[in-house]
Amino acid sequence: MKKKILELENSGLISKEKIKIDQVDKNMKRAFKDLLVSEANFEIDREASYNYSYLAMLRSGRALMFFYSYRPIGINQHKTVISFAKIILGEDFSSLIFKFDRMRKFRNKFTYEEPGILVSEDELKKSFNSAKKLVENINSFIEKNKPQKKIN
Repeated sequence: MKKKILELENSGLISKEKIKIDQVDKNMKRAFKDLLVSEANFEIDREASYNYSYLAMLRSGRALMFFYSYRPIGINQHKTVISFAKIILGEDFSSLIFKFDRMRKFRNKFTYEEPGILVSEDELKKSFNSAKKLVENINSFIEKNKPQKKIN
């Protein structure tokens, strides 16, 4: 794991920084709020709902990076967050990480390449469920590994 993180650092994709635990908590809280916004928009705007499911995953992934005192830098930051999450969470989460990356690509497609592309109801529900599962798992991982928890 350390070797793979070092590779990201040496590639100029991440930087080690002092990041306070409140930044982790703020990103996780926002990720859960993004899930609420996503769910609230199911019937109003599928594209917005999908986007918020993706943002929930992204913010929880950033929280995970911040937990390890890293920040994505340079180009392709969303991709870097996904790579970092894959390293930290490991093979048990490979399916969710794959869905996270697939959602990134689809979101880019309807945001930048083909505005107006339709998000199906099935795709919307699958993306929401994947986002919820990833956010909850990252939250559990962080809570389980917080230094404060180990001290008490």
